[in-house]
Parts: sequence; structure tokens; C-alpha cells
Amino acid sequence: MGEDSESPKINHSFLRDYVTEADVISTVEFNQTGDLLATGDKGGRVVIFQRETESKGECEELGESGEYNVYSTFQSHEPDFDYLKSLEIEEKINKIRWLPHQNAAHFLLSTNDKTIKLWKVSERDKRPEGYNLKDEEGRIKDVSTVTSLRVPVLKPTDLMVEVRPRRIFANGHTYHVNSISVNSDGETYLSADDLRINMWHLDITDRSFNIVDIKPANMEDLTEVITAAEFHPHHCHLFVYSSSKGTLRLCDMRESALCDKHSKIFEEPEDPGNRSFFSEIISSVSDVKFSHSGRYLLTRDYLTVKVWDLNMEKGPVETYQVHEYLRSKLCSLYENDCIFDKFECVWNSNDSVIMTGAYNSFFRMFDRETGRGVTLEAWRESSKPRAVLRTRRVYTGGRRRRGDVGVDSLDFSKKILHMAWHPAENIIAIAATNNLYIFQDRVNAENQ
Repeated sequence: MGEDSESPKINHSFLRDYVTEADVISTVEFNQTGDLLATGDKGGRVVIFQRETESKGECEELGESGEYNVYSTFQSHEPDFDYLKSLEIEEKINKIRWLPHQNAAHFLLSTNDKTIKLWKVSERDKRPEGYNLKDEEGRIKDVSTVTSLRVPVLKPTDLMVEVRPRRIFANGHTYHVNSISVNSDGETYLSADDLRINMWHLDITDRSFNIVDIKPANMEDLTEVITAAEFHPHHCHLFVYSSSKGTLRLCDMRESALCDKHSKIFEEPEDPGNRSFFSEIISSVSDVKFSHSGRYLLTRDYLTVKVWDLNMEKGPVETYQVHEYLRSKLCSLYENDCIFDKFECVWNSNDSVIMTGAYNSFFRMFDRETGRGVTLEAWRESSKPRAVLRTRRVYTGGRRRRGDVGVDSLDFSKKILHMAWHPAENIIAIAATNNLYIFQDRVNAENQ
């Protein structure tokens, strides 16, 4: 997408007037079909949105997509306390991952800092009646009063969405969980904390297998931590993890049960001319994603997004500047802790466009074919359905155009950290503090 390309339109938005810490959205994830969208927040809640199917055909004729409406809301995690370490465990949802859809029910994994839970989401539009040993209110009858037997029947009732916990995977991590990733085999998943990566079987909750352990014998020798990890989309034996030193390590579980020795390491040599006090901080990778094809890796550090080819370890094949204008502001960003913000990055459905977040409610898209980027803004004034999103530009010098935002006027409290891209269509979900925006690109939708 170039600066002059037509902007996406808002499909739907979910806005709240008052910001409380518990309402701040901390993760966003589409399921494999894109018909469901789940968000988690700092209050431990999960909200699932469903795409309307009734008007889908009519919307497709207009080049628009059905709206997403609230499908179910449930409390996933509660505050906890680690008595051995005298530490509070927040209820904040760090990640949500959907399992492949195999039957009428849907399954998703959610995690806070310590505990991972598997949830079953199902619909019920019938209820059984005519029990022999229960009355109409569900109370057990006195057996001596039962004089005849009858066959229970199912009768139609109002549609109910039930969300139930199926598994609880606890006690697997000493440090804070930052990633979960479902394997392509549909049976296992990995979870990563600062120093270790574990692999779990979805049916086994009381044990996991430690596949990466970078904890040194003496913690004073610690030089880096794990920041994100993900399984390969097609090969169940491959996974990648990123570190605070800006390196990516590709591991193959066929080589060794403990993958402390990587198969490939991807890192970019540092330019000595740009070396500064902040170099190591801003080079830390906050997110890593395999492309849908499995050929490339997408990473986000503080100032850039990079695309890496699995066949070329010496450096990224593409580098895009997200907000280079902040390089001169690193000192103040360090003082207000913004330099430690962890931005996510995502691919579109055919790996041709990448997206990541920035400050001032801005998010950036880059067209890989042309190398051009566009800055868009998620804000309330454009929250009406089918409103056009304006492209924005940050003014850093030279000729100032109307609508430009000065670099000193940026609001660093309005940050776009979490986002998701529909697996098949040009629909994106953007979390802006406690608001969720869902946009679609009508121009491209009509051409597909």
C-alpha cells in the first residue's frame, strides 16, 4: 500500500468511553476461518466476536463483509498469589491461540503469566426434558416415587453459547509466559517464558517437555532472554524463538530432544557507527511470525519490522522503518519506559503486506512488492461504519502539509501494540487501549 492508495474502511468498532486498567486489550486473535475473533484484556476476560452470517451474501455483493458482534464473554483468569515467592500473579491475558476447527465446537488456549487454559466454546439450542430421576428444576427425585419409566426427549430452546474449561496447564513455568503456539500436528503446543520453552500435549496437563533452556548456571551470567516463540505453520518439528539480543534461532526437534543447539541462527551485524547506549534495547525482538507459506519470518524490534528468508541467515532480506523519527527521542522514551513497549507484527493472507503498530493511535502497513508504507490512524472520529480512514504523516522537517502531526505532538499513551489479520480476507482487528477496531479494505475486497 502506498501513501496515495485508497484507505481501508471501518467495518465495525467497539468503543468504551472510560478507560480502566482492567479493560485494556492485551491480545487479539482470529480463528482459522476468520469467522470468530477473540480478545483478551488485563482484567483476565476473553471476549469472542462472531461474524454475522445472515447478511453475508448481501454484503459480498456490495464488496463488504458481515459485521462482527459479541458472541460470548467469559472470565478466563483470576488474580493469584505465589506463596513461595510472595508474588502476585496478574490475571492479564498474555496470548490467545485457537485450535484447528474439527467439530461443531471451538477450542482456544489462553494464558496469563503462569497458567495456560484450554476452553471449549459450543452452542446449544436444545435441552433435554423428561428425566426419570430428576424433576423439572434438576433436583434428584426420591427413587421410591418413580412408578414408571419414560424416554427423555430433546426440545428446542433459545440458542445458548457455553464456554467451559477443558484443561488447565499449570506449574510449567518459573518465569512469565510470553508466547503460546499450536503445532501443525493439532496435538501439541509450545509455551515460552523468559528462559525456557516447554512443549505440551493437549490431553496431558500434569507434565510438559522442556525443549529449550537458556538459563545459565549463575544468573549473573545472564545476557539475553527469550521474547517470543512460534511453531512452523507446516512442519511440526520446526520452531523459532527470538531473543532480547535481536537474534532468531530456528530449532529442529528431530536433531535433539533438548534444542539448546539451534539449527540456524539469524542475526544482523551491528553497524558500529550507530552504536549507542540504547542499541541493545531497541534491537530486542518483541514479536516473530512465520509467513503463511512458511518460507519467511517477520520480526518487530523497537524501530523497524524485518523480513527474513529461512534460507539466508546473514541478515534480513527486507527492512522497513516504522518510526525512525523517534531515534532522536530515545532518551525521553527510556525515561518514560516506552522504549520497552512490545509491538506485534502480522502478515496479510498472501504474505504480500505486513502490518505493525506505533504511537498516537497510528499503525503502519508496508507493501512488500513496492516497499512503500502507509500510516493509518485508529480514532473515534472515523468510527462510523464504512467511514474512510485517512492516511497520516508525522512532520519531522521540510514542507509541512495539512494534517501532518508534529513529532513533538505525538501521544505516547495511545499505542497500538496488538493486532490481527483475517486469515483469508483484507480484514484487520486493531486494539487501541480499551477499544477494538475492525477495518476492511473494500477496494481490494471487490477485486478478489
